[in-house]
Formats: sequence, C-alpha cells, structure tokens
Amino acid sequence: MGDHVLGVAMNGVTGRMGYRQHLTRSILAIRQDGGVELPDGSRVIPEPVLVGRSAEKLRAIAERHGIERWSTDLDAVLSDDSVEVYFDAQITHAREAAVRAAIAAGKHVYVEKPTADSLSAALELAKLARDAGIRNGVVQDKLFLPGLLKLRRLVDSGFFGRILSIRGEFGYWVFEGDWQPAQRPSWNYRAEDGGGIVLDMFPHWHYILEQLFAPVRAVTARVATHIPERWDEGGRRYTATADDAAYAVFELEGGTVAQINSSWSVRVDRDELVEFQVDGTHGSAVAGLRSCRVQHRSVTPKAVWDPDAVDPGRYREQWDTVPDNTEFPNGFRAQWELFFKHLRADAPFPHDLLSGARGLQLAEAGLRSAQSGRTVELEEVALP
Repeated sequence: MGDHVLGVAMNGVTGRMGYRQHLTRSILAIRQDGGVELPDGSRVIPEPVLVGRSAEKLRAIAERHGIERWSTDLDAVLSDDSVEVYFDAQITHAREAAVRAAIAAGKHVYVEKPTADSLSAALELAKLARDAGIRNGVVQDKLFLPGLLKLRRLVDSGFFGRILSIRGEFGYWVFEGDWQPAQRPSWNYRAEDGGGIVLDMFPHWHYILEQLFAPVRAVTARVATHIPERWDEGGRRYTATADDAAYAVFELEGGTVAQINSSWSVRVDRDELVEFQVDGTHGSAVAGLRSCRVQHRSVTPKAVWDPDAVDPGRYREQWDTVPDNTEFPNGFRAQWELFFKHLRADAPFPHDLLSGARGLQLAEAGLRSAQSGRTVELEEVALP
C-alpha cells in the first residue's frame, strides 16, 4: 500500500469558478488534508499543474499557493507522463479542442459543462474517450449540495408517494455593467461566444431531474433577452445577443411535470438563489442550495379561497425543516473525490461525458422549442 501522487493539469483556473471552487476549495483542500483515502487504506494526493494563456496570472496563483508547476503550453503539459488527468474550466468555445488533445494524449479527463458547443461534438468527445479507454467525468456539482442531498434522501425514502410535479425558480439580477460592475463575465451574454442561460443552466436542470427523479422526455421553452445592452469588463457598451432568461416545462418519464424558470434578470424574493418545490401524493418539499423544508399530508392545512377576508393561513410556518444529520463538504470537492476513487478504485461514477452530452441535448432541444414554439421530444442518446 502506497500513496498515489496524481498529476492534474488544470486549465481555466484563472477564472472565478475554476480558481475558487476547483483549485482552492477542491484540489488544494484535498491535498492539504492528505488526499483521498481509498478502500485499501492508500491515498490519492492530487498535484496540480496550472495551464492557461496568461503567464502573469498563472505565476501569481502559483506563488500565492505554493504550486510548483504552471505553463502556457498545453501541448507540453499533455506530453508530461507525470500528468494523468486533464481538467478543463475554460469558456465553452475553447473546451472541445483542448479535451480532444487530452484524450489523444491518453489523459483521463474531467471537465466543466457544457462539454462542447453542440450535441454532435459532445457525443464525439464521449466516443473518443470510450474508444481510448480513459476515465472521464463532467462536473455536476449541484447534486452534491446539502439541499439536494436532503431532497435525494426524501426521494429514496418514499416520502413523496407518487411525485406529481416539480417547480424550480433560479436566478438573480446581474448588473448591466454601466453604473455597477456585472458579477458575471460579459461573454455569458454573447451567443457568438457560447453565452446564454439555456446553454449554462439547462445541463444543470437535466442532471438534477435525471438523477433525482426521472429522465426528461420532452421540453417546451420560451427564451428572452430582457436586457439587450450591457457593458463589458473594460466599460465598453455591447449588444447582448444571448438569452438571459428561459421559461421551460420538462416532461419526465412516468408523467411527472417539471417547470423551471431561469433568469439573470430577476430580483430575488426567495430564501436561496435556487429553490425546487416537489409535490407528491404523500408530501411536499422545498429544497434550496442548503436548506430543505417538508410538509407531510397528515399535517397539510386545509386552505380555503376567500378573496373577501384576510387569509389566516401563515402557511410557511407550517413546514418542518429537514435536519442536516451529517456534515456536507463542498459540492465540487465531493465530486472530485468521487472521480479520484473512480480512477484508482473503480468506484461507480455516472457523471461521464455521455451524461454531459445528454445535458447539452436538453439545451439544444430547449432552444429549438423556443424558436419553433413547439414541444420538442428527446430521443435516446447512445454511442455507436
């Protein structure tokens, strides 16, 4: 038994999510804690190698965290035998070519989503990885959030009875960038750069619905660009060409209906930035990023509609809070640890490139539905 030092090339860590969630709160935190323990008692210790376009930014991050290796030459990093895993958190347009190069170099790959610009390209990446015999994964972090882990616990226990419907609300106001800096990068609002809330969020909704409830079989969507003009990081005015809001109905296998609103042009009047209400014959739940509240049928109040009287309901006070009952690690870190166990101990890992392709399929179907005004059915996605 010996520890496994695992070289991980990390591309895109100069961006906010790549740096905060993947580098500092996942890889460096795992390394600081002595690695990931495997069933045989040995440990996987990740050793990051930073990759990117800006030498100045990479050098600064490396010096800040005591990271020995960084490079602006991706080909050189991929040719290094000590690097076994390639991770990609770049903008979507740059991802496909880099992942192809990593697969060709025989590296295991773990990537942010969407995995490519199109379903056909995403399926090609999945096929290349399968044919090369490499392990692969896609970040599906929201499944590991405390609120959704509690929701999974309820689903697995049969709390809901027959699940009837799911209603999701996600979003917040992203500043236009003129009088106050925007809190998201400007490329998110340019379709030509791979932006748009559908491409960003529908892959999330796909894996949440698929993993917690049932596969999505059809989608009806409307999209909008509510804010047509924004200002970029340099203070320059630009035309927003990508959708910043989407309103969708997802039909799940078995008959459950999910309705999810996604918007970067909405002000928050919820406890958390995303909330899902699940209603079933035996009970209901409202889950956010961290919290989860429930109401069983035995304590459901008898609401009566009377517009001529003050409603005495105080309905929100009649829900119970689901306890933590455990410690919840950072969701990104939790999935990294599962991926390392998949690599070294053959642990199950359903979040592969094919799963990521199905998420992109849903995004494309949503955009087609918005363009045509029709419901779009999803065919089964499989590799030839």
